[in-house]
Amino acid sequence: MEFVNADNFDQWRVHARRLISNDVSPMEVQWTDAENQPSLFGPESPEASIPKASSIGTRPFSVPKTFLTLAETVACHRDAGRWSLLYRTLWRILHDQRHLLEITTDDDVHALNQMNKAVTRDVHKMKAFVRFRKLVTDDATEQFVAWHRPDHRIVRLAAPFFARRFKAMNWSIMTPDESAIWDQKSLAYRPGVPSSEAPSGDELETLWKTYYASIFNPARVKVATMKREMPVRHWATLPEASLIDDLLREAPARVETMIEQNEGFAETATKFMPELVDLPALQKAAECCRACPLHQHATQTVFGEGPPNARVVFVGEQPGDREDREGHPFVGPAGQLLDESLQIAGVKRDEIYITNVVKHFKFTETDTPRGKRRLHQKPNSREVFACRPWLEAELVAIKPEFVICLGATAAQALFGRDFRITKDRGRRRQTEWCLNTLATWHPAAILRMPDHQRQLQMRQQLVSDLRQVSLSTDSSMGHPGS
Repeated sequence: MEFVNADNFDQWRVHARRLISNDVSPMEVQWTDAENQPSLFGPESPEASIPKASSIGTRPFSVPKTFLTLAETVACHRDAGRWSLLYRTLWRILHDQRHLLEITTDDDVHALNQMNKAVTRDVHKMKAFVRFRKLVTDDATEQFVAWHRPDHRIVRLAAPFFARRFKAMNWSIMTPDESAIWDQKSLAYRPGVPSSEAPSGDELETLWKTYYASIFNPARVKVATMKREMPVRHWATLPEASLIDDLLREAPARVETMIEQNEGFAETATKFMPELVDLPALQKAAECCRACPLHQHATQTVFGEGPPNARVVFVGEQPGDREDREGHPFVGPAGQLLDESLQIAGVKRDEIYITNVVKHFKFTETDTPRGKRRLHQKPNSREVFACRPWLEAELVAIKPEFVICLGATAAQALFGRDFRITKDRGRRRQTEWCLNTLATWHPAAILRMPDHQRQLQMRQQLVSDLRQVSLSTDSSMGHPGS
């Protein structure tokens, strides 16, 4: 029996590569981590168990990209059995069960999917529950600090979201496991801290309470759901939690006032999401989406299309007239120009996934000698906000290596409303959904450009940006650079 220690995904992958190369079966390995050391026979420290370079096997092998992305997330789960489960699944995939992950009823696959959901859910909760407090340092600079207690070891999964959302702030997020620090330039990770070291309240709490009370919607309060989604253990770090009792008592009166004033409630597609978040289930559920008024006039929902394991996802604004009639994305004039550009850039369309931020065609009708003509209208922020959960779910399901935003609407949906495509086109950025995300011209914008020389320039820039997409990116665990 070989005792192996791994404390994170990278350490596990090094060990797994060595064990697979030496043909060591799962029954011959006992995995542990820093929190679950065996009392007599385990290594003394995480570093002690990392094999030397000379001991790592060199027999090449590769695994599906879907397994690697799943393993990176599951590695953040707190269950001590995750390493054994991952290695056993890897062994089975490499021994005549290449498509094991597609068998959702398999016990190991089911366990991995449950862990993946738990970690992903914990990441979403961290994004929702972290509240920064402002501290003034000795040199009079502002530092924002937060303390959070996640269920799993998710700091490195969630921190990039905060770096993107609060890029102009110096902040630190402390958890018992690990802390993340952002200096407006780069992320750094430090040891965790106990809750006793969390900062005390300050003027930000008063400001946040005022804001929370203003957005509190009494007509949609479900106390049981609220406690499930906002566990009581997080309330100590949420200043708005102290308002909940008073707001609930006032809820009936506030509902009557809202009805009298005929206020509308901003819905999103979240309420239409299926329990199983995979592409077929999402596409079917999206057909019933009524989150915004666009469904009332569109012919049909136009969902994304492409391989479920695509390495590249293209995101446009919304379907056009022809897409609305045929039910497929990018099949009109803009789609034809995109196809031409992809071919020049050496990217195969049948290997990419292509979708839109908004899934219904927004248009206005105008009279022509041949009858009515439907003209494209840009979706407003309310419609983009309502439809955005579908796009986010697509990206979570696919886990692409590249995301290409076609046009300003798609770019601002992922980068934020301050993004300007004329300034930042073609620059790779990291988002919470993908390490390599960039924006380029929407083919429709190129076709609408009246200046011929400028149109040619934009076409060349589009092709140049598409060439950054490398469909040959290695996803092999056995590759020397992996």
